[in-house]
Amino acid sequence: MKIKKETSSGGIVFKNVKGKIVWLITQHSQHKGWVFPKGLVGDTHKGEATETAALREVEEEGGVVARIVHKTPVETSYRYVWNDLEIHKTVFYYLMEYVSGDPKDHDWEMCDAKFADEKEVLETLTYPSDREAFGHMLMVFRKKTA
Repeated sequence: MKIKKETSSGGIVFKNVKGKIVWLITQHSQHKGWVFPKGLVGDTHKGEATETAALREVEEEGGVVARIVHKTPVETSYRYVWNDLEIHKTVFYYLMEYVSGDPKDHDWEMCDAKFADEKEVLETLTYPSDREAFGHMLMVFRKKTA
C-alpha cells in the first residue's frame, strides 16, 4: 500500500456569549464525525502558511471569521486508509477567538457546524486526537484568561 503524507491546519475557536464560553465544532459530510474545522495546507495556495490555512478553513468549514490568539499550535497526528492509500496526517490547531459570522454558513464539506459548551464538545467529538488537542487548548485558554 502506498503511503501519502498530508499536513492540515485548523482552529479551535471560542466565543464568549454573555460570559459563557462556547466552542465551534463541525460535522463532516462524508464520515459524519464531529471534528474541529481543518483542511490541507497549500491545497489551493502553494506555499501557504499553516496560520493562513487555519483561518481559511475555519471560515470555509465553520462559517465564521476568527483570529488567532495563541501563536503556538497544538500538533496532532493520525493515520487512515483511503482509496488504497495510507494517509499519514499531521494537523496543526490554533486557538482562535470568534470575530463574526454564523456556523450555518459552512461549506459543503460539513453537514453541520455549531457552538457548544465544553461538556458537549468533549461528549461530541468523534476522534481521540481532537479531544486531546481540545484538552491542550483548554489549558492554554485558561492560562490566558486567568
